[in-house]
Amino acid sequence: MTFKRFKHIAVLSVLTLSAGCMVTSCVKDTDGRPQISPGSMSLNAIAPDSAAGGTVVTLTGSGLGDIRSIVFEKQSIPAGFQPTLNTDNALIFRIPTDALGGRQKITFTNGAGTSASVTFKVLAYPTVASVSNYNFTKGTQITLTGNNLDDVSAVAIADSVKGISDAATIVSKTKTQLVVQMPSTTLNRGTLSITNGTGRIRTRQEFVNIDKAYPIFTDAYGAGYQDGSWGDAGAISTKEFKTGTASVGKTYQKGNWHLIGFANWSSPISYSADYTYITGWIKGASADYSLYITTDAGKGGFGDYIATNKVDVKAGVWNYFKIKISDMDLWVTGKKLTQVGFRIQGPDKQDETFYFDDIMLVK
Repeated sequence: MTFKRFKHIAVLSVLTLSAGCMVTSCVKDTDGRPQISPGSMSLNAIAPDSAAGGTVVTLTGSGLGDIRSIVFEKQSIPAGFQPTLNTDNALIFRIPTDALGGRQKITFTNGAGTSASVTFKVLAYPTVASVSNYNFTKGTQITLTGNNLDDVSAVAIADSVKGISDAATIVSKTKTQLVVQMPSTTLNRGTLSITNGTGRIRTRQEFVNIDKAYPIFTDAYGAGYQDGSWGDAGAISTKEFKTGTASVGKTYQKGNWHLIGFANWSSPISYSADYTYITGWIKGASADYSLYITTDAGKGGFGDYIATNKVDVKAGVWNYFKIKISDMDLWVTGKKLTQVGFRIQGPDKQDETFYFDDIMLVK
């Protein structure tokens, strides 16, 4: 009895295992996508119908369950998507971050090779993160670095308040870099208006027209100005410059707390509230330092150290500064401006040389 019962159980176990294997062999392995056979597609709508890279959008229609690829027309940029989120009537996907801006077709292709397209506008406004220079004259070339610059169609220096817009010339362009040649303009300063396939933006960077500024030093000393430094005199250099062809260098001697001075003894400038900024470029020395702008027209007198007049100068590179005069102790109403200097505390370890270019007053 015991043997027969064991034999019966063994036979049942084999039959059960065989049945299980048969059932398992009938289930098709899948990657999680809906088991919908490819067929004809009908595309109803895409929402939203315009968006920037990274935005999630939804396509509705029929026959969408077996979509295998999504491609944006400009430069055939593919879009990633999760097949398990598909249904026969809806497809969710994300706009590629590298999709080119402007109106274009998005093509959807299913497992049978059937394709259908919808029109979509990728929003890719131009952005400008950095510029090669903030100062210009007619014909100056300025390089703008940012994104979505390859389809820029127009650039102008503009002032919306004054209603002035003067077109610049596009010299070259890639997705991340735009080179423009600046125009002649009556503006003292202005931002750049940049238009591409998505639309128009205004740069946060402001550009100064050298020809409309009051020059203390550009490629040479401004009219009436001469060296008025303490210690070693300033020396004009044609090897180091930011704009044009020359700068003026100053070696600050170790421990002497000297300054580079620009002096206009013959024709000092009378105070004018029209001047809004003092601006310029300073090339740093071997280490980071702070220089203090000082004048004989401020409350403290020439050679002082005022915190609001401090310019931090990073080592070995050109540093741009533009400081609002009303935020400084630079020029008291009623005084004439004769001397402008940049003084250092130290240097403590060794002599240090700085270079100065485009030192100007700007309206």
